Amino acid sequence: MMKFAIVTGVSRGLGLSIAKLFMEQGVHVLGISRNKTDQLSRHAADNNVIFKHYSCDLADNSAINATISEVIADLNEQEVTGLYLVNNAGVIEPVDQAMNIKADDIINHIQINLTSSMLLMNAFLKKATMDDLLFIGATVSSGAAERPVDGWSAYCSSKAAVNMYTKTVALEQDERKTENKIIAFSPGIMDTDMQKQIRSSTKEEFAEIDKFKAYKENDLLRKTDTVAGVLVDIITDESSVINGKIYNVTDYV
Repeated sequence: MMKFAIVTGVSRGLGLSIAKLFMEQGVHVLGISRNKTDQLSRHAADNNVIFKHYSCDLADNSAINATISEVIADLNEQEVTGLYLVNNAGVIEPVDQAMNIKADDIINHIQINLTSSMLLMNAFLKKATMDDLLFIGATVSSGAAERPVDGWSAYCSSKAAVNMYTKTVALEQDERKTENKIIAFSPGIMDTDMQKQIRSSTKEEFAEIDKFKAYKENDLLRKTDTVAGVLVDIITDESSVINGKIYNVTDYV
């Protein structure tokens, strides 16, 4: 049994934790991120699994397409029995009042948070379908997909779109009676670099800044290993995954 997980944003934070936990369950990991970390190569060796890193800027569609081709070529060299995809990479910026946000910043945000995830999901769902592999794809969403947040017009919008994309692709799989499952996962508030970015905002840019500073001061931010454990457990319990569901970490921890 050779199951592979493709994970974006593996160099730090939640993506790093997800990759490690997959390895500990015997799943081989193909990591996509701009930066590389030696931690994962060592962790793969310790767990006797494969790890390969692909350097890719998810803001660049040509780079994404090239990386997809490279990953597929590498998968074709293996006896793959199942394929997971976790679209984890994402950005919070621009954080500001909508009327102050520049066009290029909106375009970059949507490209990273939404377009890249759709391109990767579409490509690897097709690959798995053509090869008759079980496929489970997950995209990291946010509670911000369900409620408006002052200063987060881009982030709330991109994550709401992620949820609708997830539900739509899941519907397509249901209609065709495949075994493929497409989900989204809201990880809640975690102790990550994204939270540092949020706390660096001004009150004018982000009205809830004091609330987010309090999360850190009161030690209310979850560890990424805890959150990753929930997601990896959901994905690897294949028969129990509910196609099209928007999972929330708060239902588990």
